[in-house]
Amino acid sequence: MNPVKSETIVQHEDTYHCQLLLQMGDGCYAIEDFEQARSYYGQAALLDADSAGPYVGLGMLEYQNENLEDAELAFKVACRLDRQCSKGYLGMAMVAHKKDNYGYAFDMYLRSIECDSDNLMALLGLFQTSCKMGTFENIIRYLDHYLQSHQGDTSVMSCLASLYIRDNKFSLAKSMLDRILAIDPEDEVAVNLLEEVEYNLSRLNGGNSR
Repeated sequence: MNPVKSETIVQHEDTYHCQLLLQMGDGCYAIEDFEQARSYYGQAALLDADSAGPYVGLGMLEYQNENLEDAELAFKVACRLDRQCSKGYLGMAMVAHKKDNYGYAFDMYLRSIECDSDNLMALLGLFQTSCKMGTFENIIRYLDHYLQSHQGDTSVMSCLASLYIRDNKFSLAKSMLDRILAIDPEDEVAVNLLEEVEYNLSRLNGGNSR
């Protein structure tokens, strides 16, 4: 047997087994069997030392248990192994957010989105951090970009409506809130915001909001 070919086959098998272990770890994490999840993630890390996935999993476990320093270290390893690891940067952002380090959290949420524009958790985290900091530059652009490919996501629509209201763009806010209520007529937050928006439109238009 060709030794080079044999080594390649072994590497492929290790990668395959690593992915299986990650899937089992994720499954255990989902049902809150954290000790078994830790075991699977640890085995995956030993099997494929260059894979970022196991360290993301281990980081989430430490974050879940409020071990923020260990969580941050695991996420940093994941990002070192894979410079495009959106979940790793998301994890670092979550840790920084938990520590009230909003500036660094903002940067890491943004990095996560740049690696994966469909990362909703990073997008919402960016919005929440911006609210804490009172800075909203470029947030609308990211939310709008996400919404173009996820047109039914009312959580993102709600964020956009809030930003439009903040910027006194009441017509845009009303359009967004109307979209939310077309999907979910019982959304109380949207109903209340729409009342506020229509009041402001009426005031601006001399008593006619339409």
